[in-house]
Amino acid sequence: METSLSLVFKNAEGRTTTFSLADPRADITEAEVAQVMQTIIARNIFATSGGDLVEAVAARITSREVTELDISAA
Repeated sequence: METSLSLVFKNAEGRTTTFSLADPRADITEAEVAQVMQTIIARNIFATSGGDLVEAVAARITSREVTELDISAA
């Protein structure tokens, strides 16, 4: 199963920006994610076309199951 952690921010223009990270730790906590998001904002780590990131909006972990099909025998 594939998992990703999406971090959603609001930038200076009020638009949302999402960063997705593949394969987050299984035991990651909400507090750790919130702290990292605040650090990203405080240190102005990422630049966006809409200006600085100014607010942490949401975070989510998405799980996706992929099943490969063998079409060579078809």
